[in-house]
Amino acid sequence: MLAAYFLEAGLVLLVTPWSDFWEHNYFVSVLPHIGPIVRNDFVRGAVTGIGLLTVLAGLTELGGVLAGRRNGGDSPPSPST
Repeated sequence: MLAAYFLEAGLVLLVTPWSDFWEHNYFVSVLPHIGPIVRNDFVRGAVTGIGLLTVLAGLTELGGVLAGRRNGGDSPPSPST
């Protein structure tokens, strides 16, 4: 289900930039010159914004799935004459 993926990925992108894991990860230890970029609050805010958009996309997708169930499932529309 695409909605579950969007929600999970969005929540990770919302929380991770502000956690301790963000500053102490594999890429920062291997490429120390990206450390200042990763620690920049604007970069963290941009990743958080992408996470927020992803969560909103997931909620929209979930709303479509729930509306489809409410309207009778995934039955094909009847042909108009």
